[in-house]
Amino acid sequence: MKKIINKPENILNEMVEGFVLANPDVRKIGDLPVIARKNKTKKVSLISGGGSGHEPSHAGFVGEGMLDAAVCGEIFTSPSADKVYEAIKGTDSGMGTLLIIKNYSGDVMNFEMAADMASAEGINVKKVIVNDDIAVENSTWTVGRRGVAGTIFVHKILGAAAEKGYSLDQLEKLGNELIPNIKTIGMATKPCYVPTSGKLSFELKEDEIEMGVGIHGEPGTHKEKAKTADEYVEYMTAQILKEIDLKANDEVALIVNGLGDTTLIELFIVNNKLNKILSQKNIKIVKTFVGNYMTSLDMGGFSISVCKLNSTFKELLESKANTPALKQ
Repeated sequence: MKKIINKPENILNEMVEGFVLANPDVRKIGDLPVIARKNKTKKVSLISGGGSGHEPSHAGFVGEGMLDAAVCGEIFTSPSADKVYEAIKGTDSGMGTLLIIKNYSGDVMNFEMAADMASAEGINVKKVIVNDDIAVENSTWTVGRRGVAGTIFVHKILGAAAEKGYSLDQLEKLGNELIPNIKTIGMATKPCYVPTSGKLSFELKEDEIEMGVGIHGEPGTHKEKAKTADEYVEYMTAQILKEIDLKANDEVALIVNGLGDTTLIELFIVNNKLNKILSQKNIKIVKTFVGNYMTSLDMGGFSISVCKLNSTFKELLESKANTPALKQ
């Protein structure tokens, strides 16, 4: 499998260096693969992160109106607690830190350990855990439901709230109110190639897809024969609507997310059907994001995320953001 890399063991550091050189509004914290806003601001610090391979998550969402730092692990590997700890110290402005953690066992353990280390030094740290994936529970990498592309809604809405001066306690409360209103399901048309292992993440026959696959290639709910885009969207939307209480005239935001190898043509076809299904139910679509937001290296496929909005979520979602991967 041909990849444009040098040595597999150097992928993380070379990627982070290249990212910082391309984005003058961010910086590295020391020599670590931790990307932070160039300047500290007097507000609660928001930190997220996880294994690399999901770009632009999470470093692409560091900036005004979203994250203060992203901690990058090796490909599909949680960053260590000491790196998260340095991110907390390096962005602390005295207002406290909120960790936004995707629900994977390694991430939860290491971010919580870092929070304990920082708390011992007098930094007030709280957390929210994102578990938006509806496909499976207690998967290969996690206890409970996985955190996937719906995490971007959490970055955006809590990031806007932090920018407006919400306290740490207010942000924690807002996050815990928001997360149950976000639901995601994905599917894969082909596995990704993991350059650090030299292997495909899973196996699929040429005429198969995997429904409900995780962003590291964890098994989904089932394999099935390839179908049309509309058939995938009909099934996936039906699963989401079983999980989220939506009535006529409710307002939602959507993410149609590519997993790395999916063209925008395909994603817009998906979005076309998704919008039609929801519109037929008189569900009002306030905002739609289409593109690569949380990928899985070069996996083929897509995910759909639906966020049910109230007036507060809506206002914050529509607030200004200026990051490498999202500007509005």
